[in-house]
Amino acid sequence: MIKTVGVIGAGTMGSGIAQVFAQARFSVRLVDVAAPMLDRARGAIEKSLGKFVEKGTLTAADRDATMERLSTTTAVDDLADADYVIEAIVEDAGAKCALFKRLDAITGPDVILASNTSSISITVLGAATTRPDKVLGMHFMNPVPLMTLVEMIRGQATSADSMRIASGLCVTLGKTPVEAADYPGFIANRILMPMINEAIYAVMEGVGTPEAIDTVMKLGMHHPMGPLTLADFIGLDVCLAILNVLHDGLGDPKYRPCPLLRRMVAAGHLGRKSGRGFYAY
Repeated sequence: MIKTVGVIGAGTMGSGIAQVFAQARFSVRLVDVAAPMLDRARGAIEKSLGKFVEKGTLTAADRDATMERLSTTTAVDDLADADYVIEAIVEDAGAKCALFKRLDAITGPDVILASNTSSISITVLGAATTRPDKVLGMHFMNPVPLMTLVEMIRGQATSADSMRIASGLCVTLGKTPVEAADYPGFIANRILMPMINEAIYAVMEGVGTPEAIDTVMKLGMHHPMGPLTLADFIGLDVCLAILNVLHDGLGDPKYRPCPLLRRMVAAGHLGRKSGRGFYAY
């Protein structure tokens, strides 16, 4: 029976994941190395829940109860008695493998260890543990409280039972689980990132302005947000990291990151989070 859920990483994704589990009546422990990040995450969750209350989709009492189910800590060891753990730390294979090794040592042997990675191999993460059958990918979409898709990634050794339990959790959260195999970028980023990359090439080659390219995709292809606005929202550094994973993992030159993307990241123009990307914020 899953009652206590551990979430590691209090960034945008981690705090969103913690929020949806707390809203679904799970006891949630949010872990981050930096205490200020935990304070910021708590504030962001409170603000997000407040919007639901304003819209009338959540009562004030439910908001308060959700916040009460959420605790924060800077110690990973506080997850020793968790029933399920999701990792949402930096998109770096070395850091994730080290964390999974640690989690494997401190959590109960039957606990499923999930990763919110958008592109790193679940098989590699599973191999860092003694329970690869209980390691899987649970890739939420941003913003987590609003987006219903969860990409479920089955590693080479992930058991059918682990996938069934994790998919059941998604349904409990009101999300739709969709299974993907453990290939670089999975389904979402394998299709999305080349589109974003191609849009950046179109800017670099002067095919159109960012506004023109985004307008064509919105009005012509019915996308709710243009690819360059979306890239700014995701973070250009994150887009570059995922394209590098696709390029390295699949070895196909079609995934080569656009030189303009590399240049913008080098300049610190990362999109919305830095105040400047293809647009100014």
